[in-house]
Order: sequence, then structure tokens, then C-alpha cells
Amino acid sequence: PGRALDLGCGEGADAVWLARQGWRVTGTDISGVALARAAGHAAEAGLGDRVDWQRHDLADSFPDGEFDLVSACFLHSYGDFPRERILRTAASAVAPGGILLIAGHAGGPSWDPDAHADIRFPTPDEVLADLELPEGAWEVLLSAEHEQALTAPDGRPGTRRDNALKLRRRAARDAG
Repeated sequence: PGRALDLGCGEGADAVWLARQGWRVTGTDISGVALARAAGHAAEAGLGDRVDWQRHDLADSFPDGEFDLVSACFLHSYGDFPRERILRTAASAVAPGGILLIAGHAGGPSWDPDAHADIRFPTPDEVLADLELPEGAWEVLLSAEHEQALTAPDGRPGTRRDNALKLRRRAARDAG
């Protein structure tokens, strides 16, 4: 473990989990309410000193520093949300040898496949292309789609496809 950045941390479940594993975590979200709840969860777990909660509208501001892990899980939003630009900024915050983890939905749930039709759900290959990473500077460790079982609002079983992209930034001596 080292320094981790959790983008769009919400109420902090992933950030608290990372802190429990020994990481020093910066958790960021646009919602002050979510961050207050996250801080409460971290304090209840005895990990309040391991997580720095920061409020950012990632379209306008971004946490300072370099991180050994940058995680962007389900960073989707309605309207004019510059996800691709935010993820490129996230990649630039990864320290040499560090990991960039991006997880997202690949579409709507089986019971409403057209849900969120106004949000772009890119494939892992599209996310990788959108990052515009320098040739040879990154190693793809995982690029996959998977289906998860869910329960529909009416109680019936359903599914949703998600995807994940895990990249390692090569150290200067490894690049090229």
C-alpha cells in the first residue's frame, strides 16, 4: 500500500476499505453530504486519520499530488460531464509504477436496457483510447467486461454488464 485516490467516492465504502488495507487515501466527491457520511464511516472504523476527504467538482478541480493507485469506479453522470478529460487527469496523477483502475457500467440493466440513454457507457477499449496515453508508457493489466446478477426493482432477477480497465504506469526505466 501507498497513496490512493478514490474519485467520486460517495459515502466512502471503497476509500474505507483501502484504508483498512493500509493505504493512505484521498477520497473525493462533489457532494458535501456524502463526504460527511464517508468521514463518519471512516471514524466508526477507526480509520479517520488514514483518509483525507476532499470536495471537488472534478470538471473544475482535482486533488493535488501523485498517487500509487487512482480508482474511478462508476464515474458516470448526466448532462455535460467531461468524463474523458477527468480520466486523462486521473492518469496523469498516477505515480510511475502505480495503477489506474477504471470500472464502469457497459449499459442499462436487463429490466430497462435503455435506462440512462443519455449517458455514454464506453467499452474498455474505448476508455483506453479516450485516455490518449503515450505509446509504451502504460501496461494493460486487465481489460474486460463482466455480467453481474442484480435484483430488479420489482424483485425479479436481472443482470447488468459492467467493465473494468486496470493499467500500470511504467516506471521511466521500463518505458520505451
